[in-house]
Amino acid sequence: MNDVIQDFLDKSRHIINVVEQQKPAIKQAAAWFAESILAGRMVHVFGSGHSRIMVEEMWPRYGSFPGFNPIVELSLTFHNLVVGANGQRQAMFLENVSGLADRILRNFDLSSVDTALVISSSGCNVVPIEMAEIFQKNGIKVVSLVTVEHSKQSTSKRADGKKLGDFSDLVLDTGAPVGDAMVWIPNLEMPVAPGSTVGGALLVNTIKAEVARLLTEAGNPPKALAAGSVVGTQRAAEIFEAAYDEHAHRIAKMYAKVGYPSYVSENKNA
Repeated sequence: MNDVIQDFLDKSRHIINVVEQQKPAIKQAAAWFAESILAGRMVHVFGSGHSRIMVEEMWPRYGSFPGFNPIVELSLTFHNLVVGANGQRQAMFLENVSGLADRILRNFDLSSVDTALVISSSGCNVVPIEMAEIFQKNGIKVVSLVTVEHSKQSTSKRADGKKLGDFSDLVLDTGAPVGDAMVWIPNLEMPVAPGSTVGGALLVNTIKAEVARLLTEAGNPPKALAAGSVVGTQRAAEIFEAAYDEHAHRIAKMYAKVGYPSYVSENKNA
């Protein structure tokens, strides 16, 4: 009998090796992100579709800390209903609507001190590509998380053929295969069990760990959410409140001057 469980585990070990080979790039991404956080700014994290998983893996959850701005657009990521109103067909359509990225980022006061992590397994959908493009136009360093082999063999939805990697200062590879699914079963036409989530979670958490190290060594240890069983109930509650307060203060800066330069320009002669 074909041991499909072992097959998936073996291929996941290969993904671990692929991620391990990217340690220098992971350290570079973490260094950029730590600089933004130490400067009082944020790392913008975006992903459409199932890439939302990696956004929420970064923050907020246990073992995570403030400094990351999780941009999760429900119209692109709400999969629970599958069909009907708010279904998956609409989400997959919307993630290829040009101009939506600009509408999303119009809500934030971007700064060149910020950095960004954009996740897209194929790197070929319009919205994540345009997100990265806009970030770069604002002088923001962009780290992209893609499945390199899948992206190479996929066709961009943009008319000019450009992909997420074309607007990235650094590209990280999930290590998953073309098509993402990793396990072939006899007499089944198509593979099952995707691997990009495995690689993506490894990359996000290795970056997170390295950022925490850099912040701590810089004298600004992060307020990492922790369970009461680890630090005690009272301390866990204190960290929770402090971390969420810090996030509120950081995100407030992202809204403080939204639209202000254009308002001054339009009204200076009024």
